[in-house]
Amino acid sequence: MKRIFFTLSILGAASLTTAAPAQTQDSGMTGGGAHGMGHMMTMKDDRTALNAPPMMKEHQKKMMREHLRSVREIVGLMGEGKFEEASKKAHTGLGLTDQMDQMCGMFGEDFKTMGIAFHKSGDRLGDALATKDLKKSIAALGETLDYCVSCHDTFKH
Repeated sequence: MKRIFFTLSILGAASLTTAAPAQTQDSGMTGGGAHGMGHMMTMKDDRTALNAPPMMKEHQKKMMREHLRSVREIVGLMGEGKFEEASKKAHTGLGLTDQMDQMCGMFGEDFKTMGIAFHKSGDRLGDALATKDLKKSIAALGETLDYCVSCHDTFKH
C-alpha cells in the first residue's frame, strides 16, 4: 500500500510540474502565488480563445471540473486497490460518450480533435485499470493528464 501512495505522490508531483506552463500564461496578470514567487511579471497569453457564448463556456468549465473530480476519484480508488471501480469511473467520467463527442465539436475542429483524443485516452485508462496492473494504470493516467495539460496550454476561455 505504501508503494501505491508513493507512486501516486510521484505522479502528482510530475503532473504539477508538467502543468506549470499553463498556470504561468495568465493573460497579463502580474506575479505572485507559487509560480511568481513574489516577482512582478507579465506573460502574454497566446493560447487560442474559444469563441463561444458565455453559457457554453461556463458549461465547458463545469465539464472540465467534473473531469478533474473523476481523476481525483480514480486516484483514490487506485490507492484503495479498487481497480474495477476506478475502471468504471474512467469510462463513465472521462471516456468518449456521444454527449462528449458532440460537446467537443462545439468549439471548432482543433478543440474537437484534442477533446476526442482526451476522451479516448480516458477509455484506455479504464481498460488499463481493468487489468489491475498499477504500472500500466499509472502510465495511462499520465497520458490522460498529458491531454489535459496540452489542451489548457492550447486553449483559453
